[in-house]
Amino acid sequence: MTASTISPDTRNTFESTIGGYTVGGRAHSLSAWFVLSLRLMMGYAFLYSGATKVLAGGFDAGGYLSNVAATNGNPLAGLFAWMGSTPWFVEFANVAVPWGEVLIGLGLLVGALVRLAAFFGALMMLMFYFGNWDMAHGFINGDFAYMLVFLAVAAFGAGRILGLDAYIENYDVGGETLVERYPRLEYVLG
Repeated sequence: MTASTISPDTRNTFESTIGGYTVGGRAHSLSAWFVLSLRLMMGYAFLYSGATKVLAGGFDAGGYLSNVAATNGNPLAGLFAWMGSTPWFVEFANVAVPWGEVLIGLGLLVGALVRLAAFFGALMMLMFYFGNWDMAHGFINGDFAYMLVFLAVAAFGAGRILGLDAYIENYDVGGETLVERYPRLEYVLG
């Protein structure tokens, strides 16, 4: 069904059922601009954060991993201590964190592989949430909020809004669009 055959009343509606509970709503037409803004904001923030680490050189996650969780009552303190005391993992994190931030940021800024980028962004924010564990203001902090922003960007398929995912999905492969031929790509595009 094309956008022209969908009535304006149903075009911006959404509904989901999980565990027997159904929620739904109707998005305002300006929602696309807000979703685009969230995608671009997180893209810039991650690209900037990663690029400053890469350009500065010598990023070292070892001290953070070894020390941060042990001092704040973190429920994952043992996991962080293991990560910080395991040389191969520290070496992995030293590359994965800055370059992961750069790639996530680029993906979001150009709107390519947005769901994949947002998934890894949310995963990084979840790890930062536990690493920066602080219950002084309850369970919600900036890391948790950013994780939810990444999940919203993924859920709304923000790469289709002025992004390359719209073109990638419709790339012609033997008379079919790329996602018609490979339907599982919908999970990483959008």
